[in-house]
Amino acid sequence: MVMNYDWKGHASMFGANAMWGFMSPLSKMVLAGGAVTPLVITDLRIAGAMVLFWIASLFQKPEHVNHKDLVSLFFASLFAIVFNQGCFIFGVSLTSPGDASIITTSMPLWAMVLAAFILKEPITGRKVLGIAFGAGGALLLILGSGTNAAPSLVNANTAIWGDLLVLFAQLCYAFYIVFYKDFVNKYSFVTIMKWMFTYSFICTLPFSASDLMNARWSDLQPAEIGGLLFIVAGATFVSYMLVVIGQKRLRPTVAGMYNYIQPLVACVVAICLGLDSFNVIKAVAVFLIFGGVYFVTSSRSRADLEKCKGRAMNESFQSKS
Repeated sequence: MVMNYDWKGHASMFGANAMWGFMSPLSKMVLAGGAVTPLVITDLRIAGAMVLFWIASLFQKPEHVNHKDLVSLFFASLFAIVFNQGCFIFGVSLTSPGDASIITTSMPLWAMVLAAFILKEPITGRKVLGIAFGAGGALLLILGSGTNAAPSLVNANTAIWGDLLVLFAQLCYAFYIVFYKDFVNKYSFVTIMKWMFTYSFICTLPFSASDLMNARWSDLQPAEIGGLLFIVAGATFVSYMLVVIGQKRLRPTVAGMYNYIQPLVACVVAICLGLDSFNVIKAVAVFLIFGGVYFVTSSRSRADLEKCKGRAMNESFQSKS
């Protein structure tokens, strides 16, 4: 059994997904006020992170990015930010929040399949078992917290399109963490993120300009402003920074498993606010999620299998000689 003990990578992915877990109830709180729309929050995230990453780049050694890599960063921004966040927001508007939450549990599965095709990572029994454990724990939290909207609140004709958009959002993010795993090692995370968020801002602004102009900024309450600041600075700027660190250090399937931390953190926040209670089902869910992360982390990677194959060949050669 091989265990990946890169604690910096694990801590980075845990931190990023924990902040995204906090973002869920905070976004609901901000949107409940009616001053801004989901599209405005998305644009604030992208624009705010873009500015913060450009400011951060002033405090590091200038890093030149060649034109070919700038093109790669453009497409990376589409998959990691534009398609991921955009499709998810429009998808949630067409389907129920509960259905959307359930569909998000598919991301680690996509990451495993794509890693097998693109990076030739083996699909082992431990990986499959780990993803099944994690998905089961996440589903227990989601279904046990009463997040499913009543069927009458969702148009059956549009719900399927909403589900497909949310599913596509998960596929796009999984593709990003797999396909660009080696690419992110070429530059610092600040350089990568400042260009990705710049491209994302340019792509999303035409779609969000109307909502930005019609937002009732003066109606925002202090708590809502604080929530927006955390969403921009914490759940976007810091989180995406941590994702690149985790992406550099962990296998895509392992990094994707931390997606299951989001419903866990959202559940903890709800319990702390008195909106939910802790019970045996939630305890089992926590066990399944962390058990799933352990199984995937301890599974054999492509490099591990190649080392074992090389060791076996050397032993065979030595025995013959």
